[in-house]
Amino acid sequence: MVRETALSTAASLLAARLNADLSDGEERRLPCACGGAARRAGRRDKTITTALGPLALKRAWYHCDACGCGFSPRDSALGVEGRSLSPGALRMVGVTAAELSFEKSSTLLRELAGLAIGPRQVERHAEALGREIADDEREVVEPEPAEAATLYLGLDGTGIPMRGEETAGRAGKQADGTSKTREVKLSTIWSAEARDAKGRPVRDAGSASYNAAIESIATRDTDSELAPFVSRVLREIERRGFFGVARRVVLGDGAPWIWNFAEEHVPDAIQILDVFHAKGHIFDVAKALYGPESDLAAQWGKVRRDQLDQGRLDLVIEELDRHADRCPEAKRNMAYFKTNRARMDYPRFREQNLCVSTGVVEGACKSVIGGRMKHGGMHWSLDGANDVIALRCSVHSNRFDDFWERRAA
Repeated sequence: MVRETALSTAASLLAARLNADLSDGEERRLPCACGGAARRAGRRDKTITTALGPLALKRAWYHCDACGCGFSPRDSALGVEGRSLSPGALRMVGVTAAELSFEKSSTLLRELAGLAIGPRQVERHAEALGREIADDEREVVEPEPAEAATLYLGLDGTGIPMRGEETAGRAGKQADGTSKTREVKLSTIWSAEARDAKGRPVRDAGSASYNAAIESIATRDTDSELAPFVSRVLREIERRGFFGVARRVVLGDGAPWIWNFAEEHVPDAIQILDVFHAKGHIFDVAKALYGPESDLAAQWGKVRRDQLDQGRLDLVIEELDRHADRCPEAKRNMAYFKTNRARMDYPRFREQNLCVSTGVVEGACKSVIGGRMKHGGMHWSLDGANDVIALRCSVHSNRFDDFWERRAA
């Protein structure tokens, strides 16, 4: 009660101070955004939610006869043009909504800050802020100093639940062939100069940045512009100074679109196929040959896994070839291992102290995307999903403060 009283008193004093200042309405006419001249049309009241609570403003109002629009200079000066939240309250909404559902964000704002901002209002303001961040991401590409000798680019995708109209007519994994999800494509760039107790490279704390959206990566030969996700990754590459380091590595799970991107846009990068995905393919064959619960499957798989770790890939392919005629899984994976042979030279990669796992980007799919977008009962619109993804990536890439400074300026 004491806290609420103190905040209410502070809000009243601030409102009295702002409302006593009439300098925002001295001009009889002001230029309108349409190019016309807006005339002064008295004063109008507006209540905004601030960090102190509700604040009632009396501000000068101008009306443009040319376009029929009205505006208040004070709204622009205070950063509340077109909004009912002060910048401070909006920042709180952005930070909480990046981490929590709109409902939980609303509850947290009420319990910890005393702000009565309903879930729908949180949703509306968080998505609008996400759109601003998405615009800022496209427009501001300021290269960061590259301090590491090696930078890793990981690419992956993960599905999130969508509203029915967003998946209509799309093929999917449901029993009837339809889809209930759309794929979020994610790029992650990080460094791994640190080593664990066994001397293996581990991600440097705070080095990872994330950029994601539900966007296409397919660029046709007849297209005049690159696909949206390709452009997104290239901006992130430039932002992180990827071409300025001694070594560049692209890590992937074997999806062809990842290697197509690497070969076209970062052809000098070392390409590494995630070692755990490669071993997963081996055990898929083992289960197909001997049954999922068979001791023979475990034994056969372990031998092939050890051969892979030892760089004896020819023996792995030879063994797959031996079973290819009677086992489609072996035949399919023989082609997989042949295609990715150069990306599976794990002994050489380890000698060069390189990461051979996509754990960082897979973890990002689960935590950065899934941790916010895949809770029970959530069904996203395309625009709403991309707005919240932009907001969350900004926060988790430690770029939200920089964005906020640019916004305030």
